Amino acid sequence: MNEHVRTGRAPAPNPIADDGDEQHFCSTCAFGSVCLPAGVEKGALAELHMLVEHVGPYRTDEAIFRSGERFGAIFAVRAGMVKTRTIDAAGREQVLGFHLPGEMVGLNAIHPAKYPCDALALDTVFVCRFSFPALATLAARMPGVQQQLFRLLSADIGKATQRAGDYTADERLAAFLLDLADRYAARGFSANALRLAMSRNDIANYLRLAAETVSRVLRRFQDQGLIAVDGREVVLRDRARLAHLARNILAQ
Repeated sequence: MNEHVRTGRAPAPNPIADDGDEQHFCSTCAFGSVCLPAGVEKGALAELHMLVEHVGPYRTDEAIFRSGERFGAIFAVRAGMVKTRTIDAAGREQVLGFHLPGEMVGLNAIHPAKYPCDALALDTVFVCRFSFPALATLAARMPGVQQQLFRLLSADIGKATQRAGDYTADERLAAFLLDLADRYAARGFSANALRLAMSRNDIANYLRLAAETVSRVLRRFQDQGLIAVDGREVVLRDRARLAHLARNILAQ
């Protein structure tokens, strides 16, 4: 039996998605699946003045960008996890999402031309910075990149719609864990073992629940044999039952 399954301990994800070179994007990049098969190489991007900068490290709670700053770039997470959030006039925080290696941050700034939220590092974070004017020029010339941008924007909207329904705490947390595990698996990590870099308060805020409710449901899931929890490390032990709990959300 694998050690992390036996002990309930999830191995730390590979800290950096860095298998690219001077010719190709990293395989986990949000554009990797489009650019590699289509033969769109970094050399071609350079000819189009497409600047891709490796930026970081950002330490815990450091900002990649702040709400209200002028929009000029979108970011692909290379390592670590990024939280996006807004702060209202009364000082209340609203968590918008958590972004893993290979995922894009800043897409919701395209229309207002300024960042409508903060993007904060939850641990040690490295990002790739994509100049958006250059990316827009590239998208106009290369339909595959344009289609991927549309897919990423659509996925962003879909996630917000999913959370808006009148769902129970069990449904919300089961769907959250499955979604996070599936996103890690899509990037080559374990499909059943994950590390929650975000706090319980952040999870609760994101799911529109009380922090005490999140802790209580996690304990109940563990007692029922659905998951194993060790601090921030979680192993999904019964995906089928979790999927059944989350079926109304996952069907959206």
